[in-house]
Amino acid sequence: MIHDLEVRELQVNADERGHLVEVFREDWDEYDPEPAMSYYSMTYPGVVRAWHKHNRGQIDHFVCPKGRIKVGVYDDREDSPTQDELNTFVIGEHNQQVIRIPGDCWHGFKAIGDEPAILLNYPTNLYDYDDPDEERIPYDTDKIPLDWEAPVHG
Repeated sequence: MIHDLEVRELQVNADERGHLVEVFREDWDEYDPEPAMSYYSMTYPGVVRAWHKHNRGQIDHFVCPKGRIKVGVYDDREDSPTQDELNTFVIGEHNQQVIRIPGDCWHGFKAIGDEPAILLNYPTNLYDYDDPDEERIPYDTDKIPLDWEAPVHG
C-alpha cells in the first residue's frame, strides 16, 4: 500500500428501517489532522474525475455512501518509499470504507455501475477559490498506469 494512504472499514448499523454509518469520528487516526471542511459530489455512471493532486499538505478522505466508485491513487513522490506504486479500490454502499489519501499523490475516481455515485470528501484544508491547491493532468495520461475502462469485478 502507498505510504501514508490508509483504509478504514466502516461499520454499517442496519435494521428494518435502513442503516446508519459513522463516517467521521475525531478519535479515528485517519482524521489526523482533522478535516477543515466537507463536501459531496454526484457523478453519473461511467464518468471519470481524475487526475489531480494537492501540493500544500492537504489530505483527502473519500467515502462513497451511494453508488459505487473505483478510486485510483498513484504515488510519484520522489522521496516516497512507495514511489511509482498504484493502488485501486472499489468502494460504495456495499463496501463502506473511508480512504485517507495523501494529497500530494495523484488521485481520482470513476463512477461504476448503473446509477450515479455520491462521493463525500473531508479535506484537511479549506478550498481557496482564488488560488486552488490543485494540479491536474488528463484522466487518460500515459504517466499513470491505470486503465479506467478495465472491467471491475466485485
